[in-house]
Amino acid sequence: MSSIKLDAPDPRTHLKTAPPPGRRRRRPLGLMVIGKTPSRGLFVAIAVAVFALLLLSWWLATRSGAVPAIFMPTLDGVWHRMVSLAQDGTLWSDIRSSLYRISVAFLISSVMAIVIGVLAGCYGFFKAVTEPLVDFVRYMPVVAFVPLTILWTGTDDVQKFLIIWIGTFFQQVLMVIDTVKRVPGDFVGLGRTLGMPDRNILFKIVLPSALPGIWDALRISLGWAWTWLVLAELVASTSGLGYRIVVSQRFFQTDTIIGYILLLGLLGLITDQLMRAAERVLFRYNARRK
Repeated sequence: MSSIKLDAPDPRTHLKTAPPPGRRRRRPLGLMVIGKTPSRGLFVAIAVAVFALLLLSWWLATRSGAVPAIFMPTLDGVWHRMVSLAQDGTLWSDIRSSLYRISVAFLISSVMAIVIGVLAGCYGFFKAVTEPLVDFVRYMPVVAFVPLTILWTGTDDVQKFLIIWIGTFFQQVLMVIDTVKRVPGDFVGLGRTLGMPDRNILFKIVLPSALPGIWDALRISLGWAWTWLVLAELVASTSGLGYRIVVSQRFFQTDTIIGYILLLGLLGLITDQLMRAAERVLFRYNARRK
């Protein structure tokens, strides 16, 4: 029987080409890959670059005269105007009034939405009572309630609270219900297997599992609250950021209008980041930590 001679593989084909000494292989950033996120430092750098590019575009457009000052004031003009308002106390008074109104109204709305939303997400009776009514009311425009709230409560802070509450509460309730319904049924089934009563299942299983999602829902709805705050202060108000925008419009003070709009965005960004930081502290057990 003739033997078959097999050629031995060339060992050189199994050797990987090593990079030249002293030169490390760069890892891809993965910015355009689904599911890949940049590092914290790169994320901050990109965000800062975007804001810097917008400010540079604004500066070039106003300095070159391409946009008249009455439509878009210069960057330094807005800055000097805001400094002047801060020095005479107007800016701080408006910020205090607006922060007070949004804090009280958002707190009342959030507490009510959490209680009602959790009950409706857990029990069919409360869902049947709550969900159709909330679905009906939330499509009504909040602007249409402004004259009614003035008629009902006058023009004091209670009217501002009511507008913010109408604009946020009904949306919050639905988001809380959806969050509670996403609690895995296996968790509830495990509690029943262990012989836990419904009350313990609610407070020891459902709430700890749903609270991180509820907190996210509150953080999102806080942005709506800022919008409805400005709407409430645009009509029948004597203080606040929205009131100052209306007064500035009457006198064509575009620099004040732009400055206050930017200030609203800054305050919203600060509150959003504070809620993100609080989430990392309050819900350390959550696997979805950002």
